[in-house]
Amino acid sequence: MLKNLTRRTLMKAVAASGLAGALGGRTSMAADEPLGISLVIPSPVGDVGWGHALAAGLEPVKAAYGDKVKVTVIENIPEGPDADRIMNKTVADGNKFLIAGSFGYQNGALQIARRNPAVTVLHASGFQVAPNFSPFAAKYFQGTYLLGMAAAALSKTGKLGSVSAFAIPELITSINAFTLGAQSVKPDIEVSVVWVNSWFDPAKEQEAAKALMAQKCDVIFSNAQDTPSVISACEEAGVYAFNLNSSMKKYAAKTYLGCVATDWSPFFKASVDAHIAGTFKGGNAFLGVAEKVVEVADWNPDIPADAMTKIKEIEAKIASGSFTPFTGPITKADGSDAAPSGATLTDGEVVAMNWHVKGVTTPLPK
Repeated sequence: MLKNLTRRTLMKAVAASGLAGALGGRTSMAADEPLGISLVIPSPVGDVGWGHALAAGLEPVKAAYGDKVKVTVIENIPEGPDADRIMNKTVADGNKFLIAGSFGYQNGALQIARRNPAVTVLHASGFQVAPNFSPFAAKYFQGTYLLGMAAAALSKTGKLGSVSAFAIPELITSINAFTLGAQSVKPDIEVSVVWVNSWFDPAKEQEAAKALMAQKCDVIFSNAQDTPSVISACEEAGVYAFNLNSSMKKYAAKTYLGCVATDWSPFFKASVDAHIAGTFKGGNAFLGVAEKVVEVADWNPDIPADAMTKIKEIEAKIASGSFTPFTGPITKADGSDAAPSGATLTDGEVVAMNWHVKGVTTPLPK
């Protein structure tokens, strides 16, 4: 069972009937009621992007449990007070499983978990943990390193770009690995970044892509946009581009470089299983190729065969755990050492990353 709600319809119901309205007016669920699962996201579900990938991750849960679960997707919810009210609303209505699908939902979602120990909360991209609260994030950097290698093999200018949503560690690590992968092929390559400070702003994203192209960036990384705006603009200009989360190949038949795709279904299914069994324990879920959450797909046939052979060799090493993009020597953009030769950054250091590697020419916003 699936129900999609938008901010407008939900807030109308909240205003009309307080905490007893939009999702059914229940404050508790009978034992034979289906498990209520709510997914709250900051953008439309759409046919591509982050929201689409999260919603798709619940399909195997619905297939496995059928009418024993009721999934509600609440889209277009901006980070802030609206999100807090709406997440509280879903729990007050008896939903016992909440997926808070944006970094900025963290504080409100954590408070819900603390007040409602019988509710399981999964939170995207955060770092706080509680007994019934798990942050989850993808090791996008494993895929962006590989696409950096491909980008360098195709680049003629030695200048790459990234249109990026927000300067949070998850996206910073993606840019850094992209840069390191490119530099493993061409050591002098540079990467410029435009931060749009939005998950969903098609016009701003297109402007950012065009600004990077004006700087002679000939491969562009669409870093956590929920629209194909960057991909489409690059196709029109004949510039290679790639993105995160779900394939946008249909928007760029010729210049689509590839996709760092995410499949959240293994994690969502295991979490729902544990909730139902009464065994869920909060923990920091940092998931990648080994967990079958991250996969690079839709490789462009323009990538030279010798480069593709090397890429596949590194991909296999990442999958086996014998290689990670963040093994030294790594130098920060300010010239200081991030990791000496042979040392590997820990997961804790990666998820807290607030610096760029040497070669990223755009300073981080303050």
